[in-house]
Amino acid sequence: MNYEPQKYDLLLGMTGFSDQLLKNHFTLYEGYVANTNKVLALIKEMTETGKASTPEYAELKRRFGWEYNGMRLHELYFGNMAKGGKKMNEGEALAKKIIADFGSIEQWALDFKSTGTMRGIGWVVLSHDKVSDKLFNVWINEHDVGHLAGATPVLVLDVFEHAYMIDYGLKKADYITAFMNVTDWGEAEKRYKS
Repeated sequence: MNYEPQKYDLLLGMTGFSDQLLKNHFTLYEGYVANTNKVLALIKEMTETGKASTPEYAELKRRFGWEYNGMRLHELYFGNMAKGGKKMNEGEALAKKIIADFGSIEQWALDFKSTGTMRGIGWVVLSHDKVSDKLFNVWINEHDVGHLAGATPVLVLDVFEHAYMIDYGLKKADYITAFMNVTDWGEAEKRYKS
């Protein structure tokens, strides 16, 4: 089975994100899809040829999480943005849960943005732990470190430099503000309810 890259050209022309930035980001994402397929093919080949107990096989197994999560996190990120954004409906279940868990939408947004402006590269994810029915703003480092096991990503923000440097330079906070203006809260609501 080969994964196919999703197309996100509908985001071109989006306020706060130049087409150059988006096209570069789409190309980077397509690399994660291609590398996920390559790693899976190599793992299959090594398994079939009796090389599953080698150090090379072990490294491929470790690398798989990096490439696969890079692919999926980008799909979630691009998928929760829309031209003009789609505003949060404060009468919907997600907004009510944010208020219950963070005290207010504003407190949640402050925590989310503060997490995103921390030094370092990675992702900020509003995650829903269904077991405890709690929402958390989580820092994910390097695609494969920091995920809450079993939690559902509800809103995903890429804070690797490639996501903003072309347009914002070192002004990560301005990029996060632009992201919040194009957030598709309808998509986040669907993820929360799933």
